[in-house]
Amino acid sequence: MQLPAPPTELVPSERAVVLLSCALSALGSGLLVATHALWPDLRSRARRLLLFLSLADLLSAASYFYGVLQDFAGPSWDCVLQGALSTFANTSSFFWTVAIALYLYLSIVRAAREPRTGRLLWAFHVVSWGVPLAITVAAVALKKIGYDASDVSVGWCWIDLEAEDRILWMLLTGKLWEMLAYVTLPVIYCLIRKHINRAHEALSEYRPILSEAHRPQHQASVADKKLMLIPLTFICLRVWSTVRFVLTLCGSPAVQSPVLVVLHGIGNTFQGGANCIMFVLCTQAVRTRLFSICCSSQPRAESPAGPPKAPAAPSKTGEPQGSRRTPDELPST
Repeated sequence: MQLPAPPTELVPSERAVVLLSCALSALGSGLLVATHALWPDLRSRARRLLLFLSLADLLSAASYFYGVLQDFAGPSWDCVLQGALSTFANTSSFFWTVAIALYLYLSIVRAAREPRTGRLLWAFHVVSWGVPLAITVAAVALKKIGYDASDVSVGWCWIDLEAEDRILWMLLTGKLWEMLAYVTLPVIYCLIRKHINRAHEALSEYRPILSEAHRPQHQASVADKKLMLIPLTFICLRVWSTVRFVLTLCGSPAVQSPVLVVLHGIGNTFQGGANCIMFVLCTQAVRTRLFSICCSSQPRAESPAGPPKAPAAPSKTGEPQGSRRTPDELPST
């Protein structure tokens, strides 16, 4: 095998872009965690899995931020610590992403019942936290995590490029699971979408022709698009890391391309931000509640006629006059 290309140096502009991506990803993951804590009625099993994915993405973004900020020039104790944290969080993120897809498949296509899905959640925890932890502990104990000259990263530490079996450990600590996810996610979501389309076709034979018949079709179309965006977003973000990994193994100087370096940095760090866009900003129930909080936090100007009057007395039925239904009480859609 050819020797690796010379170390890839990060210019300040590249570092700034990746740091911004880390910050936005941490903000997005934090927002997903906050919505889960604020509104108990939105805590479905699928969104609970999304919570654990967000925690993994939050830890990943924080560890990458430190690595890019430090821009290690050689092996050190904090390089190993950062590499271990990012390895654990990144690998765990892969497992939780696939776990969400598998859960949706079993719930929608196989119509798994509550006791079965409950046991499945425990299995997800054991695999998605336990396997990455075991791999990370083994890599640290065998001194495989260290300085990688930024050839397979963007300033952060990962697998030491001087290790003889570095390819094996690169696969075990991320690349193997990443490439398996490239295949698994599209297949699972295509099966889900195929099942949904068949269900819609079956229902369309009995659905009466009404003036609002287009609304369910429109909502189904939006749901189908969001389903397909999940694997597409994952692949678009992660593929640049795989490209640089292959180029590093080939000893190609193209691994130092500034465009590839920036795309790799954004792809590895922005997963939390992408999930926030799909499952918070593009989800009507959550978006409406967030906007209501932002609007209610703005101070209201007093009327020129004086201070506001006391609220009107309740009606005989005990309900206040006027509608008191806030956006926070809107059903989840």
